[in-house]
Amino acid sequence: MHGGASTGWLLMALCAASGAYCLLRTRTGTPRERRTARSEALMGFGMAAMAVPAAVLSPPAWAWAVYAVLFGTAALRALRPAVRGGHHLHHLVGSLAMVYMAVAMAPAVSGSGGGGHAGHGVASAGAGGIPALTGVLLVYYAFYVLGSAGRLLPAAAVAPAGGEGAVGRGPGGFGGGTDGRPELTTACRLTMGIGMFAMLLTL
Repeated sequence: MHGGASTGWLLMALCAASGAYCLLRTRTGTPRERRTARSEALMGFGMAAMAVPAAVLSPPAWAWAVYAVLFGTAALRALRPAVRGGHHLHHLVGSLAMVYMAVAMAPAVSGSGGGGHAGHGVASAGAGGIPALTGVLLVYYAFYVLGSAGRLLPAAAVAPAGGEGAVGRGPGGFGGGTDGRPELTTACRLTMGIGMFAMLLTL
């Protein structure tokens, strides 16, 4: 992870692909589902942008402030729906985690004239954060990844009493949403969860 350009490229590709799929989901579904898809697309593209290897693009120091403001705004918008719990709460945690990582990476950038672009996949030696908070977020995303992976297993499907087929857990938990391809939605969320876990490891 630390300084590996190949890791940064891989994270960027996975997060960008997840963001693109979430963007496609904004064209269908209920207003609530489209709003959720927009939030996830923002997260995916934001993670992809921050994962670009430093050898290719070293963002200016103010870029980290832009990331912090952007995801801080996203966190404020997710705050009210998060009261109802479910996946909205996960969006709030994700947005706050992005703000935290942007703030943690900013000193590394400003202290090295922009050459220490840590991104999320290729942290510099100067990057840092609050160990306890980083640990809590790592535990959260570890459980989130395990839960999402479990939803993709065939055994996780539950056949309803009417015998009309198998359904997974709805959007209120770790699972896949209510669009036509819930397994792809869950896979995208799993990918971004893994990416977030990997990024937190660099702090």
